[in-house]
Amino acid sequence: MRLRVEFTTEPFDLDEAPPHALVAREVVQTAPLDSVDVGPFGNTAEGRAEEVLAAVDALLRKTLQAGATRVSLQVNLVEEGEG
Repeated sequence: MRLRVEFTTEPFDLDEAPPHALVAREVVQTAPLDSVDVGPFGNTAEGRAEEVLAAVDALLRKTLQAGATRVSLQVNLVEEGEG
């Protein structure tokens, strides 16, 4: 099974990335995922279910510890051949 996660962390800072956003990027960029797209207002990562779920666990724990006050995420099942 493959999953895609889309997420944002808050609070936002338009001048520079806050520590929790940097932590979020590091978590997904170092995870064994098939694709990662990091942007200023949202991030997407995709891969096998086990890897995505492990990354989501680390993402939630580490970003909250780094000062995030809110983490919004959506997880979708990716159909075979999609993505």
